[in-house]
Amino acid sequence: MSGPAAGTARADATTDVVCLGESMVTFLPSQPGRLADVPSFGRGIGGAESNVACALAAAGHRAAWVGRVGADGFGDHLVETIGGYGVDTSAVRRDPVRPTGIYFRTATDRGAGAHEVAYYRAGSAASAMSPANVPYEEVFAGRVLHLSGITAALSADCLELLRELTAPRPGRPLVSFDVNHRPHLWRGGPADASVLLELARRADLVFVGEDEAEEAWGIVGAEAIRAALPEPSVVVVKRGSAGATVFSGRRPGPRSSNAGGAEKAPASRSTGGGGAENAPASRSTEGEGAESALASRSTNGTEAEMVTPVPALRVDVVAAVGAGDAFAAGFLSATLRGLPVRDRVRHGHLMAAAVLTVPGDLTEPPARDHADRLVALDDEAWGRLRLGPGWTAADRAPEEVRTP
Repeated sequence: MSGPAAGTARADATTDVVCLGESMVTFLPSQPGRLADVPSFGRGIGGAESNVACALAAAGHRAAWVGRVGADGFGDHLVETIGGYGVDTSAVRRDPVRPTGIYFRTATDRGAGAHEVAYYRAGSAASAMSPANVPYEEVFAGRVLHLSGITAALSADCLELLRELTAPRPGRPLVSFDVNHRPHLWRGGPADASVLLELARRADLVFVGEDEAEEAWGIVGAEAIRAALPEPSVVVVKRGSAGATVFSGRRPGPRSSNAGGAEKAPASRSTGGGGAENAPASRSTEGEGAESALASRSTNGTEAEMVTPVPALRVDVVAAVGAGDAFAAGFLSATLRGLPVRDRVRHGHLMAAAVLTVPGDLTEPPARDHADRLVALDDEAWGRLRLGPGWTAADRAPEEVRTP
């Protein structure tokens, strides 16, 4: 069995979020154009779950990434770079046989017709993750476990692992699931994309785009998406330039997947003794806290459903890559702080705007007081915001007072 990689301090009971999934070395083009015409590439890192972990750590949270990389130089680069963001990488396993995945991409938007991505991840170390070789103690060490549908598409073993991690069980952390539908990964994969709906229904918090719900499940519109996902406490429907709509609270009717189970686990942990159970009770948080924010459903099913639409920001986009991961990180960060639903979405938009205004998947987030000040703007002022490159570095950005 391969051992853990050297990393930062080991994940323990004080970890806020554990993120599990594949991370790869990404090669970014030195100039726009077809892959065939780009003369050189700069090296970076990319991976939905590790992106979330890096963004959360940069925002001041205790984040861990659990994954599997090759015993090669690219694996070294991933572990060292992700650890450099302050992420705990001690639970990363090294595969002595399989390589670390890599990919090349063009500079255009992923949604553009000219966008190209060349993946070299088939048979990668991460595709060998399974219920038999993942360190469960570390995976379940945090207050929140963040997963994505990308992992489920990598192999039959990875799909089985996701089913295992989302299964209801006593003491399960709050499970955050980003659908992250990537059609090319499901071609010839372990199942079809409909399995993403099964996994999402077993989570406590779900992120899903209207476009991917239509493509993967044939479901159109935010209300229809919520109807298809009645079990999760919180469903965040991303609507592109229209913003996001959050459904929270308990819907009428019985629950099937998580009833009486995982979504209440952190709130019901013992406050006595030591170990992981004691961490949520011993940590001071702002507002109501993550546990009550995500696990606030009443046991009698009488709590009303809340629907919270939040407009998007206008952003001068440099590269539309990594914005979904950044949005999830911003939302999770605000959730951990116990902020209201509207503010969680606005923090998600701001974190996404930070990534959209740089070339790569990762960047320094805005300072917390700066972001909090923007989030507190009234609806009219929020609607006037326009963020461009460099906005996160300003103590008081001109965009705060900019009008169209």
